[in-house]
Amino acid sequence: MTGDRGAAASGAVPSYTRRQQAAATSARSLLLTVFGEFVLPHGEPVWTSDLLRVTTGLGIEERSARQALNRMAADGWITSRRSGRRVRWALTDHGRVLLREGAERIYSFSRERRSWDGRWLVLLVSVPESKRDLRHRLRTKLSWVGLGSPAPGVWISPHTAREAEAKQVVDDLGLDVAIFSFCGAFAGIGSERAMVEQAWHLDDLAAAYEDFVREFAGLRPDPGDPVLLAQIRLVNAWRRFPGLDPQLPLELLPPHWIGLRAANVFEDLHRTWHDAAQQRWAELAAGG
Repeated sequence: MTGDRGAAASGAVPSYTRRQQAAATSARSLLLTVFGEFVLPHGEPVWTSDLLRVTTGLGIEERSARQALNRMAADGWITSRRSGRRVRWALTDHGRVLLREGAERIYSFSRERRSWDGRWLVLLVSVPESKRDLRHRLRTKLSWVGLGSPAPGVWISPHTAREAEAKQVVDDLGLDVAIFSFCGAFAGIGSERAMVEQAWHLDDLAAAYEDFVREFAGLRPDPGDPVLLAQIRLVNAWRRFPGLDPQLPLELLPPHWIGLRAANVFEDLHRTWHDAAQQRWAELAAGG
């Protein structure tokens, strides 16, 4: 294989079309899944050629995969080690920490929900319209923590224990003087279920879960590359749900909630494919 050529080699900043940007995002997401699912547990650097073989099997063009690797390196996730004309990639300490945190969130996400005491965490946030970037960062971070917004300036969660995470978001953004919080039960005015729907748009979430189940339920990949690629696609598709699903108590969910079936599909398939996928990765890393 020829030597790796990154954007840093020329110092030029590439221009991207929207299609190229989407491809780069997809390549980065898949590579993060590969590093988290296989490179992190094994603890060994991986050759570019092995990564390209996997990403090509997943439908990613070589150019997009190489660009994603260079961007991951620039962001401090991975570092390159050259051996002649070949390159191996290793996780940085920063990358290992983030991927371990991500793995914990992904695999603890689908565990059984605890009983709910009926109390809500409520945040009242005041951010001027002129500070749109700050509003966007607040929305992104609070959504990741699992809070929803049923009305402008109002954020809620049925998980009162997430107050500490929400406070960290507020402190990091310097909003402590522009926010108020309290915990309590829903009162008798209005509809609790309507509030939930406005805060999280459960119909959209249900549709995403249905797509996941439709794609993976009943899938039976052959040994070798097929099971390895299927496991990567499975984890990559599932890892977006912790940022979409607030893990509401069963009392607040529609009957026969599709998210429960989707979680079972993920857990069953991931467990079923795990050993064969790990074995195939080890073979590839050893030159097989």
